[in-house]
Order: sequence, then C-alpha cells, then structure tokens
Amino acid sequence: MSQQLNWLLAARQNPVVSLLIIASVFGCAVTSFFPQLERALFFDSLDSGQYWRLITPIFLHFGLVHLVFNSLWLSMLGSRIEHLNGSSHFILLVLVTGAVSNMAQYLWSGSIYFGGMSGVVYALLGYIWIKHKLVPNPVLQLPPGIVGFMLGWLAVCMTGIVDVLLGVGVANAAHLGGLVIGMLLGLIFGVLGKLLKR
Repeated sequence: MSQQLNWLLAARQNPVVSLLIIASVFGCAVTSFFPQLERALFFDSLDSGQYWRLITPIFLHFGLVHLVFNSLWLSMLGSRIEHLNGSSHFILLVLVTGAVSNMAQYLWSGSIYFGGMSGVVYALLGYIWIKHKLVPNPVLQLPPGIVGFMLGWLAVCMTGIVDVLLGVGVANAAHLGGLVIGMLLGLIFGVLGKLLKR
C-alpha cells in the first residue's frame, strides 16, 4: 500500500514525467500490437502539415527493455528538472529536444524507422550537467559517475558493436543530437540563472 502511495505521490509531483511515461507505454503497445498505426507516428515528410511527426517518434518503443530503460532514465533526470523549474519549462524542454534529436537522426540515417525517448534522455543529461556546473543546485546533483557512464555508453554505441551484439539498431545521431542541444540549453539557462542571481 505504501509503495502504491509513493507512486501516486511521485506522479502528482511530476505530472509531465508521468504523462510522458504513459505515452511511451502506449507507443510501445503500438509498435508491439498495432504496427499498422506506426506509420502515422514515424518521422516522415512534414509537407502535408503533419508536424506532430517531429515529436511522436520519442514515444515509440521497440520492446519492454527499451521502454523500461528509457522510462527509468526519464524519471530520474526529468523529475529533477520538473521539480526545480516547473512543468511548463520541462515540457518545452522535451518538445524542443525531442524535435532536434529526431531531426538529427533522420538527417543522419535518412530513415524514418526509429523511435524512443533516449534522445530526450541524453538532452536532459546534457542540460542538467551543464546547468548544474554554472548554477549549482542540490536538486540537479546527479549520483557520482552517471555522466561518465552515459557518455561511455554513447561512445560504445557509436562504434556499432551494440548493433552487432544485440541485433538492434541504435539511434546514435538522436543520442548525440539530444546531448548537444541539451548542453546548449543548459548553458543558456545556466547563464541566465547566474545573471538573475546578481
């Protein structure tokens, strides 16, 4: 019962994080059980005004492991930003970084067949990493070694070895694009935070 209360409390404190995880569960269900609907959510031509395709690939997850890992990272990183800066700031951050990471993957690979929240996760990591360096805050303090681990994982994935060993495609350009835009936004908001503290 207390565990259930903890989940409800966390959901109330971080409503956007919770909604993003729920949307990812639906995205995973689409890829698993309704593949005919995938096409409407992939990053495809925007010529006909289907601008949701800039964002919707972040919700598509290809299997339970993919969903669980991205949801855990989203929860750990996103809840810090939503708690500190509010839900509006956080959702704008997700929308901007999701669109940029999806565009990076599409431009790099030329394929529309990708998905997952990991580009946004890397953006949140970059945002927290740089912003915390400029404007330290206990809420943004990450456990030791997290940044190094994530950067190491990014480097390993970019070698292509994970694709070969696990037989899955990794959206490396989305990860790198997310990290870069997240760091840039962390720099911008970090500098603004320093100026406002004066």
